[in-house]
Amino acid sequence: MHSLFVSDLHLCPSRPAINRIFFDFLRGPATQAEALYILGDLFEFWAGDDDDTDFHRDVIGGLRALSVRGVRILLMHGNRDFLIGERFAAEAGLQLLPDPTRLELYGTSTVLLHGDTLCTDDVKYLAFRAKVRAPEFQQQFLAQPLAARKQIIAGLRTENAEEKQQKAEAIMDVAPAAVEGMFRAQDCPRMIHGHTHRPAVHRFAVDGKHCERWVLADWYETGSYLRCDANGCRSIALPAV
Repeated sequence: MHSLFVSDLHLCPSRPAINRIFFDFLRGPATQAEALYILGDLFEFWAGDDDDTDFHRDVIGGLRALSVRGVRILLMHGNRDFLIGERFAAEAGLQLLPDPTRLELYGTSTVLLHGDTLCTDDVKYLAFRAKVRAPEFQQQFLAQPLAARKQIIAGLRTENAEEKQQKAEAIMDVAPAAVEGMFRAQDCPRMIHGHTHRPAVHRFAVDGKHCERWVLADWYETGSYLRCDANGCRSIALPAV
C-alpha cells in the first residue's frame, strides 16, 4: 500500500501541457495508490464552486473517475484555491482536509499542510490570509456575481505579482522557528507541505528527535509527486507530454 502527495499544480486552461500531464497522472500512477493527497493550489485560482467552465468540469470528471476506482482523494486548500467548497468536493468525489492535518502514515506520524502558515516572516501576507479565510468575508465575496469575483481576483493577482518583485526571497520561505513549532505542536517526526516551490527533503533534529520535512514541487515546468509507504517517502518526476 502507498499514498501519493502533490501540491501547487496551478491548473488553468492556458497551460495545456501541464493539464495533460495531470490527466495522465490521474489515469496512470494515481490509480495504483491507496490515497491521493492534494495539498493546496490545485488551481491557479478559484472564484467559487459555481464557476462551471468546461475546463473545471474536465478536472472534476478526472478526479471523480479516480475516486470511482476506489482511490481516496483528499484536498487541502491552498492560497490560490481556498474558496473550493463542498459542492466541488461532492462532485469530484473527494474529501476536504483541514490545514494542518495529522495522520498515521504507514506507521509514521505525519503532519500535512499547504505551507503558507510556516512563512511567518511575511507578516503582510498572513494578515491577508486571515482576512480572506474568515467565514464572513467569504460569504460576502461569494454573494457577488461571478464576473465581479473574477475581476477582483485578477486585480489581486496582479498586485501580488508586483509585491513579490519587491520581497526578499527569505521572507517568502518558511521560518525555521515556525517549522520547529509545528513539529512540537503536532508531536510527529515527519512533515509534508508545498507552497514555497522549493522541492527538497530537510532532515534535522528538534528537541533531540529526528525529523524530516518534505517540500513538494510545483507543476509549472513539469509534474511530480511524493510516494510514501511503510518504507518511507521518495519523490518521483512525471514524464513530459
